[in-house]
Amino acid sequence: MRMRFDKELEMLNGEIEKMGNLITTAIETSVKALVNQDMTLVRIVNALEMEIDEMEKTIEQHCMTLLVQQQPVASDLRLIEAALKLITDMERIGDNAEDIAEITKFFGNKTFINKLVHIPQMAEATISMVKRSVTAFVTKDKELALQVCYDDDIVDNLFLTVKNYLIDLIRQDVNNGEQAIDLLMIAKYFERIGDHAQNIAEWVIFAVTGEHMNTDNIGKTK
Repeated sequence: MRMRFDKELEMLNGEIEKMGNLITTAIETSVKALVNQDMTLVRIVNALEMEIDEMEKTIEQHCMTLLVQQQPVASDLRLIEAALKLITDMERIGDNAEDIAEITKFFGNKTFINKLVHIPQMAEATISMVKRSVTAFVTKDKELALQVCYDDDIVDNLFLTVKNYLIDLIRQDVNNGEQAIDLLMIAKYFERIGDHAQNIAEWVIFAVTGEHMNTDNIGKTK
């Protein structure tokens, strides 16, 4: 019975990993869609988001089946609870990636008001956080999860940099306003993705330790 349950948990890990790959691809594709102003890539992100939604339902059903049909011990219950919670954050990351892609439609073939230097940096930072948070769950790596929590400051600081930069562009020329607001929204979605990655990492810590970690007290600066 235990061997069968362990095999089911391995399958659950695989499903989480697959969903993690989907959301990572969605973020990466949304950034490419923005930078290249590529509407084909926008449609790919739309399709990925639908696949992410279906994956969330599959994992949720698997978790409920494990709870009903098996006999999980306390550590198993924590793991399943964490999985149920973190897939919600993963699904929202998919939503945010689609939101970024949808805003790209507003730009069309217009020239950007300035180089998108910091936004791709935000994308890179959030993608790294997402990948490592999912890996931390699959490997049950508390230290990796903690590092993800620390790194949320990087994304927050990049958002403030982008915000101040765009405000300066508006001050220089009010005609920059419309596009600057759209770019600010994109930056905000990346900040939210970072927050969701941090949430995933916090659920990993709970799964491993049984403790709800207040990451504001582990050295964060905000």
